Amino acid sequence: MATWLAQRRLRQQVCDMRPQLYRTAFAWCHDAALADDLVQEAMMKALTRLKTLQDEAALKAWVFRIMTNCYRDWGRRQKDTVDVDSIDLPCDDCPEKQTERGRVVQDVRRAMARLSDDHRQVVALVDLEGFAYAEVSEVLEVPIGTVMSRLSRARAQLRKLLLEQAAPESPTLRLVRTHGE
Repeated sequence: MATWLAQRRLRQQVCDMRPQLYRTAFAWCHDAALADDLVQEAMMKALTRLKTLQDEAALKAWVFRIMTNCYRDWGRRQKDTVDVDSIDLPCDDCPEKQTERGRVVQDVRRAMARLSDDHRQVVALVDLEGFAYAEVSEVLEVPIGTVMSRLSRARAQLRKLLLEQAAPESPTLRLVRTHGE
């Protein structure tokens, strides 16, 4: 009985991760439909292989590792790129804030898309999803030092790209200058 209850609890925890998985998948691929597909595939694999999980405390990293592998598999099968400029961004604020936020988000997405997969994955997991370096190390199956160096290089590259592509008085430029100094 306890095993059944534990499995049920773990299944619910996996299902509750869907929004986080989606945000991360979208940050990696910049395509809503593909992000949905990656999340669905990762959740299906996680739910069907739940009995193989050895440490319940590592559930989140385990599920994200599964999604990382799904993304890698997809990447091996693809040669096409996604046009991030064609993505519409919904916003509930007033039109001025919506426009400003949309510009910043588009600038960041454009810059993120120019990062290597390794850098994009680390930035998304640490900065968007709040994973600890040790968890990212587990998810991506790389040493923690590699996570830290990739993150440092990715942030520097992201800042450089944002500064290069921003218009003189853009909200992105103000944001990068404020947070980068």
